[in-house]
Amino acid sequence: MRLLRRDAASLAALFALAACRSAEPVLYTLLPVPGVPRRGGPRNIAVREVSLARYLDRVQIVRSVEDYRLAVSGNDWWGENLDTMMTRLLVENLAQRLPSSNVFATGGAISVSPEATVEVNLQRLGQSAPATLALTAQVAVTLREPRRREVARTEALTALIAGPEVAAFVGAASTAAGQLADAVAAILAP
Repeated sequence: MRLLRRDAASLAALFALAACRSAEPVLYTLLPVPGVPRRGGPRNIAVREVSLARYLDRVQIVRSVEDYRLAVSGNDWWGENLDTMMTRLLVENLAQRLPSSNVFATGGAISVSPEATVEVNLQRLGQSAPATLALTAQVAVTLREPRRREVARTEALTALIAGPEVAAFVGAASTAAGQLADAVAAILAP
């Protein structure tokens, strides 16, 4: 009888432990957004790794900052590091917008002598209102040809969030990243 009670207690403990196991995280990625192709632009463009505000540097998706608190999606994670994803996305978006340019991320396997370098500090990416996403980034572009010129500015962009789901937030973030690429492309090919 004691053996049955001990076995039953062990089984109950195992079931309780299994019930407490957290669900697998849901992974999300930002996707390129088509923009208007521009003529001209430097032949080779190097995009340096996007720098993030430290509060964004986590696997969980930070949806907003309100009353000095972060609203973090516990089981909704980025599919890769946000700085790496933003760099990849900027390269893809710029390559689509500047079809006569070769756009490369610095730090990858390919190294070229670029005629232009793009640097981005992502300062904000989150909801600014229930249906509005805000992206704020410092952008620096260095053009080497035909004459050296540097352009630096802050871009404050917004995108509509189409619903309360995390997927809608990620879609709006993709749209805002496309707007950022539009702004950078306008500097590279005015």
